[in-house]
Amino acid sequence: MDSAPRRRPRRMPFWSLLDDESRTPLLAAGRMVAFPPKDTLLRQNDFTDHLLVIRSGCAKVAAGSAAGYQAVLAIRRPGDLLGEQAALDGGPRSATLTSLTRVEALMIPSSAFRAAVRSVPVIALALQQVLSERLRESDGHRTAVGSEAVQARLAALLLELGAEYGRPQSNGAVLIALPLSQDDFAGLVLSSRRTVTRVLEQWRGLGWVTTGRNRLTIDRPDELKRLSASGH
Repeated sequence: MDSAPRRRPRRMPFWSLLDDESRTPLLAAGRMVAFPPKDTLLRQNDFTDHLLVIRSGCAKVAAGSAAGYQAVLAIRRPGDLLGEQAALDGGPRSATLTSLTRVEALMIPSSAFRAAVRSVPVIALALQQVLSERLRESDGHRTAVGSEAVQARLAALLLELGAEYGRPQSNGAVLIALPLSQDDFAGLVLSSRRTVTRVLEQWRGLGWVTTGRNRLTIDRPDELKRLSASGH
């Protein structure tokens, strides 16, 4: 039986789906903006008339509930489109986006983006692919919550973050080079901070991970791969 961990296919960010010709009207309509770490790119429930394309850096997507609980929904990286839903339907922002690192982004007025979608088929197809991927992402999270243990979901998340943002260490460990808190990890696996803290404490005792303030190193990647593959 194959015990390799389940890995989702690497998705293509919005900007990578465009060619030079289709990027031209977006570059002409937009302007580059920069955000320092921990800055707010877009705020939940705000009405603002623009969207962003990350050109460098990464940001986290979080949504708060009326009860005060905040769920971290995703991490967005270079090439990703941000704020497209409100730009298309004119409604309020559905989530808050916060820079994890310094972020440089192309800010495009919503009206200009909608005009480009109508007139440039490549942009329309790229947008359709992004929206489909976001729906699959959401469905995948809900399915995982019902079918996998928190330990397996957390192991899979850490391995994915390590592959995407990791810095290999000389001893074979992988430092996740993003300032994520245990609250962030809990939101990303749709669990409670208490549960995630307990799991990480157990893994620290086993020598699988090392944690610090907004810092985590995977010391035993093979153990997390085994746990992720088992689903338990």
